Amino acid sequence: MGQMGHENGRKEAVEEYARGGATLRGLSRKYGIPLATLQRLVKAHERGEEVAAWKRGSLEEDSPRDVKRLERELREARLEAKLYRTMVEVAEKELGIPIRKKSGAK
Repeated sequence: MGQMGHENGRKEAVEEYARGGATLRGLSRKYGIPLATLQRLVKAHERGEEVAAWKRGSLEEDSPRDVKRLERELREARLEAKLYRTMVEVAEKELGIPIRKKSGAK
């Protein structure tokens, strides 16, 4: 879907919500718009910011809360990877056997 399709789908979803009878969650699925984005579009529409809000990328796609959550998950994943590497190194040293494949091994 091109840029124009995104704009039309977003505007249609917000207008359908404004008419009533549809939930944001249902419209999110119907139009393929992330729920958080649709919520921001509805709020922008309610403030009268119709034109600017329709363009993809004109509203922040990730909320600060999403960014913080992703940063936390990345830190945890890096820590877990470091823990696994350390466990393998200790096991190799204590057992005296190579656990990891050496480069070039098949």
